[in-house]
Amino acid sequence: MRRRFARFAALLAFAAGTAAAEPPRVVVSIKPLHSLVASVMDGVGAPLLLVKTSADPHSYTLKPSEAQALDAAQFVVWSGPGVETFLEKPLAALAGKARILRLDREKSLKLLKAREGGLWEEEGHGGHKHTRGHAHGEIDGHVWLDPDNAAAIVRAVARELSQLDKGNAAAYAANADKTVAALKALDADLRRQLAPLRGKRFVVSHDAIQYFEKRYGLAAAGSISVSPERPPSARRLYEIRSRILRDKVVCVFGEPQVPDSLVKTAVEGTKARTGQIDTDGGAAVPEGKDAYAAMMRNVAKALADCLGRD
Repeated sequence: MRRRFARFAALLAFAAGTAAAEPPRVVVSIKPLHSLVASVMDGVGAPLLLVKTSADPHSYTLKPSEAQALDAAQFVVWSGPGVETFLEKPLAALAGKARILRLDREKSLKLLKAREGGLWEEEGHGGHKHTRGHAHGEIDGHVWLDPDNAAAIVRAVARELSQLDKGNAAAYAANADKTVAALKALDADLRRQLAPLRGKRFVVSHDAIQYFEKRYGLAAAGSISVSPERPPSARRLYEIRSRILRDKVVCVFGEPQVPDSLVKTAVEGTKARTGQIDTDGGAAVPEGKDAYAAMMRNVAKALADCLGRD
């Protein structure tokens, strides 16, 4: 009897140990953030990515399987409703028991207020002053586009995972150190690449790269619209075109989620060139731990290819 009990206890202990060894169930909203989380979890587990390929996170609709994954998640990472508008209500409904890292409220990050679409004065854009934000003074959620913020995200993810999964805390810390070192090297490369572009004025389709601009001293003159789901008025398009002519704007950048017609209308009658920037990685960048660096290099290349031409 004692032998049977001992064997049963051993089986229970083994089962408990196996369950404890399973990695946390982690869900991440978009590809750049997923890449950073995957780097921290390297060798331990793999987070689930919600918004794949070039889908627009502003207007994405969860699939039933994704809603189920969110419901079962132990840890969810997202930027906030300013970017992943679709996720606010599902998170409240489905992920009530999960740890949630909302980056536009993370105190270790350098956060900037969202700017209105339209024109930005150079003084307010280049220095520490900011143009007025959206209706409620909300934070610009594109926080990952500053490598310093990316490093802070990595540290915050490692912190949360270590509390959730203490057995792998050392692995998370080591991965975070390695990732932060790689981010510093990436930042130095981008700074060298983008230095010749300072002072060259450009316009974006919507205000998605404010953090990138400020990190590398770039000079955006304005955005065509506030967000992809809010098309600009005829008056705004006229104002943008006037600014392109007045300030000798070199390039106007669209993005995969915005119709090309808006960019073509904005540059009509001007000498401005056109390009495309994808801040989420899109279909061109495979998901995984290398996606963040690839996305950042693609943004830099898009800017350099258009602004750097004679």
